[in-house]
Amino acid sequence: MHGLNDYPVSALLAGRFETDRLLVHEVFGRQGWRLFEAPDRRRALECLGKHPVQVVVAESDIPGWNWKQILSELRRLAPAPQLVVTSRTADDYLWAEVLNVGGFDVLAQPLERDEVARVIASARRHFDVRPGQAAGAQAARAAAIVA
Repeated sequence: MHGLNDYPVSALLAGRFETDRLLVHEVFGRQGWRLFEAPDRRRALECLGKHPVQVVVAESDIPGWNWKQILSELRRLAPAPQLVVTSRTADDYLWAEVLNVGGFDVLAQPLERDEVARVIASARRHFDVRPGQAAGAQAARAAAIVA
């Protein structure tokens, strides 16, 4: 049986990311991360139920789903991935709101390569798998998604 630390670091890209998709793939690839993609809520929840993910990078408004709903879903997971929100209208208000309710950070779109690399590396450092959680994390993750 494998623990979470036996797998590469993984992230989920939630949303369409039409103009920034290639840049995100390049940044995550250079850092050796496995990157999953989900353009909508259903696919994102399926991915989160099947794969341990340390960081979720999500567009602020995905049709039928927004970053607050995503954060609520992530809180049901054990351990919960860090949420990085992206927005074309990123401002101090959005940044403060995301941080105040438990998100990790906000990235302005169009994305900048160095900023994405810095934020995901920092999010990974803040993702904490406490001793004893790793063995049951996948089962807890699947149960949380089904619930």
